[in-house]
Amino acid sequence: MFLKLARERRSIRTFQAKDVEPEKIDQLIQSALLAPSSHSLYPWEFIVVTDPDLLDKLARAKTAGSAFLKNAPLGFVVCGDSARSDAWIEDCSIAATFIFLAAQSLGLGACWIQIRNRMHDETKTSQAYISELLHIPANLEVLSIIAIGYPAETKRARTTDELRHEKVYVNSYKAKYTPP
Repeated sequence: MFLKLARERRSIRTFQAKDVEPEKIDQLIQSALLAPSSHSLYPWEFIVVTDPDLLDKLARAKTAGSAFLKNAPLGFVVCGDSARSDAWIEDCSIAATFIFLAAQSLGLGACWIQIRNRMHDETKTSQAYISELLHIPANLEVLSIIAIGYPAETKRARTTDELRHEKVYVNSYKAKYTPP
């Protein structure tokens, strides 16, 4: 069941003009909060955005690669407290992955928008832009935004033959993995 879900999960950048139901949003939130965390420090925090005006403004958070958020009915802003854990990036990334897989299981599509180390324009970071817009406290860093909604595009599932098996080794870098 998990491999089927993982094969079918694709980055979706076009969405139907249909709101995500509150029950599904709650399930996405629960999925994020169930994510494991190094030393159980849980440095992540999430801002769930459903307001179309805010989604439009967030779609302009960086110079490229975020415009499609404007047409998503839902965005998850993934933040982390770097003072709480030196593994905040990893912990937030795992939580984001849980959101992606939960979205897929609920019939929703999703796509990651990288924010950390990106620029809003020539003088302002994406972090500063989003922090001002959403009143995020200074102790939190924005890792990413996840655009979520009902897919308006269809992408085929990946096949086993398409997997990058050449990236896997057994017991040492000298021994390539060969699938059965």
